Amino acid sequence: MMKTYMANADTVERKWYVVDAKGKTLGRLSSEIAKILRGKNKPIYTPHVDTGDYVIVVNAELVEVTGKKGEQKLYRHHTSYPGGLREINFNHLIKEKPTTVIYGAVKGMLPHSSLGRDMLRKLKVYAGPDHNHEAQKPEMLDL
Repeated sequence: MMKTYMANADTVERKWYVVDAKGKTLGRLSSEIAKILRGKNKPIYTPHVDTGDYVIVVNAELVEVTGKKGEQKLYRHHTSYPGGLREINFNHLIKEKPTTVIYGAVKGMLPHSSLGRDMLRKLKVYAGPDHNHEAQKPEMLDL
C-alpha cells in the first residue's frame, strides 16, 4: 500500500534565488517566477501548502515586452472618486515605477487567496542591479 506525501509548512526548506530581468520578456519571466514562488519546481509540491522559495528580481527596469505592447498595454486603476479612472501605458510605468510591472504580473499568476498573498511576500523586486539580501546567500537562477 502506497501513501501520498503531503508537505507540512514546518518541514519546508526554502532557498533564495536571484533572477536577472535584463532583456527578458515580461510574461515568460513572470510565469517562471510564479512557479518558483508556488513551489511547483519541487517534488514536495502540495497545493494547499506554501512550499515555494524566495525570489529576488534585479534589473526590473530592463524587462521587455514584444510587439507594440510598450505603447498599447495599459495599466488601469480607479481612485474611487467619480471620473477617477487612471491609465498609464507600459513605457511610462517602467520609467516611473519599474518594480510595479513585474510585481503585478506575478501577482496575477498566483492564487487569489491568503495562500497567494503569503507566496507574494516572498518576492523581492529591485529596479537596479543591487539588492540587500547577501546575508541569505542567494543562488543565481538562469531562466
